[in-house]
Amino acid sequence: MAGTTLAQKVWQSRTVRPGVGDEDLLYIDMHLLHEVNTPQAFDALRAAGRTVRRPDLTVATEDHSTPTISVDRYDPVEGRRMQRTLLRDNCAEFGIPFHRLGGPGQGIYAVIAPELGLVHPGMTIVCCDSHTTTLGAFGALSFGIGTSQVEHVLATQTLPKRRPRDMRVTVTGTLPPGVTAKDMVLALIGRYGTTAGQGHVVEYRGEAIAALSMEARMTLCNMTVEMGSAAGIVAPDETTFAYLRSVLGGSPPAGEEAYWRGFFTDPDAVFDKELALDAGELRPYVSWGTNPGQSIPLDGRVPHPDDFGDPALRTAAERALSYMDLRPGTPMRDVPIDVVFLGSCTNGRIEDLRAAAEVLDGRRVADGVRMVIVPGSMRVRRQAVAEGLDEVFARAGADFRAAAGCSMCVSLGEDRLTPGTRSASSGNRNFEGRQGPGARTHLVSPPVAAARAVGGGGAAPGGRCAGGR
Repeated sequence: MAGTTLAQKVWQSRTVRPGVGDEDLLYIDMHLLHEVNTPQAFDALRAAGRTVRRPDLTVATEDHSTPTISVDRYDPVEGRRMQRTLLRDNCAEFGIPFHRLGGPGQGIYAVIAPELGLVHPGMTIVCCDSHTTTLGAFGALSFGIGTSQVEHVLATQTLPKRRPRDMRVTVTGTLPPGVTAKDMVLALIGRYGTTAGQGHVVEYRGEAIAALSMEARMTLCNMTVEMGSAAGIVAPDETTFAYLRSVLGGSPPAGEEAYWRGFFTDPDAVFDKELALDAGELRPYVSWGTNPGQSIPLDGRVPHPDDFGDPALRTAAERALSYMDLRPGTPMRDVPIDVVFLGSCTNGRIEDLRAAAEVLDGRRVADGVRMVIVPGSMRVRRQAVAEGLDEVFARAGADFRAAAGCSMCVSLGEDRLTPGTRSASSGNRNFEGRQGPGARTHLVSPPVAAARAVGGGGAAPGGRCAGGR
């Protein structure tokens, strides 16, 4: 009999009741909440006379529609104010731990959960957000859920779910200098497409994965959902355990780390699908179209629709080029940028800010370009200030925001682009209108984002990142 994959081990350990129709009933270890899409779930609880089953295993934060220019800034949009008020009131009523805007633990849910030591190997974690896949970096099974499922988890601490298939992505070799986990995942999606992982949990393996920091692994798992995958996961190792000791303030409780070490894929486990990537061949990547699969190396040229043999891909390319207002054959480095956004649950951590600061140090954001840097959490912001990164950003002419949140990645708050504005974004999606109606988004890594801010129509001079001229 074949061995068991990491994802299967987590699934089996959390199955309360197998085979309810084609779904198993899973126990949920941690339920994360934010202000968008959750008020309806609490209303349904009240209407049914139910309570929250495990408020101690539920944590809420304000992140999606929050102001970032100032914690105290008045939000003129009543709907956004109401969302935050409802979350605060619901958490108070049901006894749920809550991180209010500007508080020491507040930030994007997928950024603060690891910082607070809430994510451990072997856990099941859910949130009403597709990028919950981020937390699979810790060897947890972490995925997004819908509003009706939020109510179910609040009421029962369980979730009926069909078990996904297993997929292995092996990344060999070593990433070249200046190439990041963001480039790795954009290259992966660009090569295999936005449906390559559909119906699967993707386990990332190989020496290139083992060499990644925890923050880089979170970036990788974050964008797993852009392949259509149910979740992304990385087996816990010494890098994982060192990170957990740091956020837990020392060694975990007796026996806990030994338990975590039990979550790995058996050598004889069989995967339903396998993909491979050579990290040594990668270069900085950038998206040219309107989904993450429409990505190419930064030193490449805008493709022509006729380059795509598949009629559906050719039609998609034609539409994307029209929306993005790009001419086939144009070097990507020559595409002018109006706004640079650094932040999001993909690239709003301290490591990302450090990478951008290294490129910006001693340089200035180009005339006519605006760079907005939004920390993924208030803890990230405090660390950036402690390291003097805020001064680097200020000298460069970048706008380093005072509050944490999703900001311009999803444009639900005050940070959004006007029609026709072109951005280089460290976010996770470049769909039509993602950063504002008519906005044009190019996905890049933090160092490339900083380089584009300095270069304007191209990368920064001096070669201080691999995307430089």
